[in-house]
Amino acid sequence: MDVIILFSVFLGLLLVGMPIAFSLGLASLSYLLLADISLTIVPQRMYAGIDTFVLLCIPGFVLAGNLMNVGNITEHIVRFANALLGHIRGGLGLANVGGSMIFGGISGTAVADSASIGSVMIPGMARSGYDKPFAAAVTAASSTIGPIIPPSVPMIIAGSLSGISVGRMFLAGAVPGLLLGLAMMVTVYILAVRRGYPKEERVPFLQLLREARTAFWALLMTVIILYGIIGGFFTPTEASIVASLYALVVGMYVYKGLTWKKLPAILSDTVLTSSALLLMVGLANLFGWILTSEQIPQMIASVILSISDNPLVVLLILNLILLFVGAFMETIAALIILFPALVGVATGVGVDPVHFAVIAVLNLMIGLTTPPVGVCLFVVAGIGKLPMLTVARAIVPFLLCNLAVLMLVTYVPAISLWLPNLLMGE
Repeated sequence: MDVIILFSVFLGLLLVGMPIAFSLGLASLSYLLLADISLTIVPQRMYAGIDTFVLLCIPGFVLAGNLMNVGNITEHIVRFANALLGHIRGGLGLANVGGSMIFGGISGTAVADSASIGSVMIPGMARSGYDKPFAAAVTAASSTIGPIIPPSVPMIIAGSLSGISVGRMFLAGAVPGLLLGLAMMVTVYILAVRRGYPKEERVPFLQLLREARTAFWALLMTVIILYGIIGGFFTPTEASIVASLYALVVGMYVYKGLTWKKLPAILSDTVLTSSALLLMVGLANLFGWILTSEQIPQMIASVILSISDNPLVVLLILNLILLFVGAFMETIAALIILFPALVGVATGVGVDPVHFAVIAVLNLMIGLTTPPVGVCLFVVAGIGKLPMLTVARAIVPFLLCNLAVLMLVTYVPAISLWLPNLLMGE
């Protein structure tokens, strides 16, 4: 009975628009009061949830993303992608996806990607003759690449929950992320040809070289992060600090869009964003502790395994669960509540935990662009001043594309495991 009330309060608060962190906290509090459990468990479990060294990556990568936006680094990434791809039919759409692939390899968050790339590309594409819903849909869909291509905040969370190597997960996401980006580019091109979207003049080779040289410093950040982690020079947490320092220096002294006067606002925004994420992590950990004490993960596992113990069938069921949850719940909260239970089910039927981590994150990223609670849909709808349902209809071809890639990644483990096994050993 107490568990029913827990879920009823949680879902009820979500439906009335309560932020996910407070929904988790108030639902947990109602359970503890009804079950007559001491409220001292609240600070204990919240602190235990955030008392993980690897979670220090979060404020580091959030700060790096904010410094990139203000320091004009994002703009140079978009300009380079446009110079490279703009001459193809639908080239601005292709540049949008390409920019997200590059930006996502630095910020690690989908919402930051959709906000920063969207603020540049959605108005630009609309002025160039693209339908605004299409521009918004491309931006929202391509933003989901960010947390697949390393670094990835959701993978950091998954690693802190399960003990899986964050470095291996970063590498495991690289090939699926590139595959996802290429599949979206194909989708953009097909739609552009069918709808007669414009293409720009081919950029002269010397100008392309100038744009590449200008974007070099932005592109180098991804190389530094990945090489540093793979080469053992620094941990993912240290990589986030290196990325922030690098973004500060490049934004201030190379691109010169960043000034000392802008830093207080950047730091304030970083603190607010990081605090909200870590509050959610702490409260979700409390919620997850209640589920564990009520043996909900074991019940989920037994129900799934009672249907089938065939790995192919189990993976299909896990995908359906994650897609459904991702459509209603924020990524971090969903990972904290579900990932420990579901990774146990997956490994129990022989699925590699790193492979499953990539599957889980990819599922939840697709959820960010799926109604009714697709956060990235709301972000791009706000930028484009469009009704959310209009953007949701426009994003359908990209959702189908992403689901096809999800099935490929799910049932061909080598796509995820080849690179980490090659560079870090099995």
